[in-house]
Amino acid sequence: MFLKKKLALTIATLAFSFTTISVSAETLRYAHVGSEGDSQTRYASEASAAIEEATNGEITIDLFPASQLGGVAEMVDGVSLGSISLAHHEFASLAQIVPDIAVFNAPFIYRDAAHALKATDPQSPVVSEMNDQLVAEGNLRIIGRMYRGARHITANFPVRSPADLEGKPFRAVPLDIWISMVKGFGAEPTPVEVSELPTSLMTGLVVGQENPLTMLMSNSLYEVQSHVSMTGHMHSILAVFINEDTWQSLDEGDQEVITRILEEKAQESLQWAQERETRLVEELTEKGMTFVTEENDLDLDAFREKVLAQINEDYPNFEPYIEQISEIE
Repeated sequence: MFLKKKLALTIATLAFSFTTISVSAETLRYAHVGSEGDSQTRYASEASAAIEEATNGEITIDLFPASQLGGVAEMVDGVSLGSISLAHHEFASLAQIVPDIAVFNAPFIYRDAAHALKATDPQSPVVSEMNDQLVAEGNLRIIGRMYRGARHITANFPVRSPADLEGKPFRAVPLDIWISMVKGFGAEPTPVEVSELPTSLMTGLVVGQENPLTMLMSNSLYEVQSHVSMTGHMHSILAVFINEDTWQSLDEGDQEVITRILEEKAQESLQWAQERETRLVEELTEKGMTFVTEENDLDLDAFREKVLAQINEDYPNFEPYIEQISEIE
């Protein structure tokens, strides 16, 4: 009788232990639009692996790249509702919740890549202010970011000034700030999801697009575009955002581990971009692309003047935020 009771107690203890383990373990669904070879895909993969290792497997992350869980709007909605745990995309993708957060994607506002990364730190004054609004209005928060690179214009013809794009259909990321910017380019904004971009360029739905050079290589856009204009009009910083209920379900120690790892990866992403851009120019030239720079008549001042005029007209409320961003050292 004693042995039976002892055996029953042991079984009950083991059952309780397994239940505790299964409850404490957390599996997060991480979505993004990046394809294989893109630096954002590397970022998500390495950050996820580091988090799993640092938490001894108590937090595991299932990755859903290449728009597997939907386009930009669906991804943001999924994180807000909790069907997706976390995701990353341009800051402006969160403008459907807090419109002014699109300021972080405003063209020509950062001094350089390092300034862009520092200004978008989740602890910076502007991001902190907007994070409070994201939590209150969208049930999500920004916990990290990555630097993806400077964005440049591509087309099937040389683009040296806004006059070269006058009235032509040009791909815009399906976000309002991009539509405003493309108008500033002199072109006709045509919203296209990234998953549809190669086909849209191939069929002529759009004559050009803009992205970091890494995107041209990872998505083989050199097959459907011939020229790159090195405008560097925007520094692409992707916000990493998480469902607020999911975030609050993690203990403070795990939150600290995640934010530390994301910060480390943010700094690494800056190094990746800076090291790779020179190599990408060489690789894309070998693929047959022609580069248009200020040395061969790219009128960068004309782009800056027209784009900023359009942004100021469409977003007059950005001015105080841009001023705060410019003051960050």
